[in-house]
Amino acid sequence: MTLWHWISAVLILSGAVLALTAAIAIVRFPDTMTRMHAATKPQVIGLILVLEGAAIPLRGRGNVWLLVLVGLFTLLTAPVIAHLIGRTAYREQRHRDGLFRVNELGDDIDAP
Repeated sequence: MTLWHWISAVLILSGAVLALTAAIAIVRFPDTMTRMHAATKPQVIGLILVLEGAAIPLRGRGNVWLLVLVGLFTLLTAPVIAHLIGRTAYREQRHRDGLFRVNELGDDIDAP
């Protein structure tokens, strides 16, 4: 095995570990806001690491661009989805009391 194979294996394994911890956190965390954090940050970073690890053996081929597109799509959509989930959870009062220091949406909940 070459050094590139070892680097690829380390990236894939570390990404898989991050994705696993995110999945465990989604099940174990108590409310929607903390689950949302676990579903976006470590999950996306874990996916990017796995994609980088998969791109190393594919370097010099056209398939690498598909991995780049998957990574870019994930980086663009994950924050939007997290924002929508967080806003919906807030509107449905599915958060712990005292979780927010500043309540910027407090006046918006009464609006239609």
